[in-house]
Amino acid sequence: MISPEELEQIRELFKNDRFATEAGAVIDEVGEHYAKVSLTISEHHKNAAGGVMGGVYFTLADFAFAVAANWQKIGTVSVNTDISFVDTPKTKRIIAETELIKDGRSTCCYNVSVTDEDGNPVAAVKVLGFKKN
Repeated sequence: MISPEELEQIRELFKNDRFATEAGAVIDEVGEHYAKVSLTISEHHKNAAGGVMGGVYFTLADFAFAVAANWQKIGTVSVNTDISFVDTPKTKRIIAETELIKDGRSTCCYNVSVTDEDGNPVAAVKVLGFKKN
């Protein structure tokens, strides 16, 4: 993993991902092709039925991908994302954690798992990224 000082610099860089950060997403850990981000669920994250809006899971997973793929060099964007909503969280905090599957010359592929704090899966996400640079 990286130093606390480097983590703060990365947080500063990604505070410009305003949709995610203003929704409450926080960068917890960063490593080589890796990111762990989290969000504390509040009332404004809920849908009309009282559950967490699917876009919250998607946003958190997309943010985890963006951090993992870009913290060393900006320029990778998602071109396809597949998300499966598998359960509801049992805790107030959800966590998205990346796993690099393939890092090619112009594309990359990540799995992102979204869980609650107890480790229960709530969404499974696969992201195909394109390296613009």
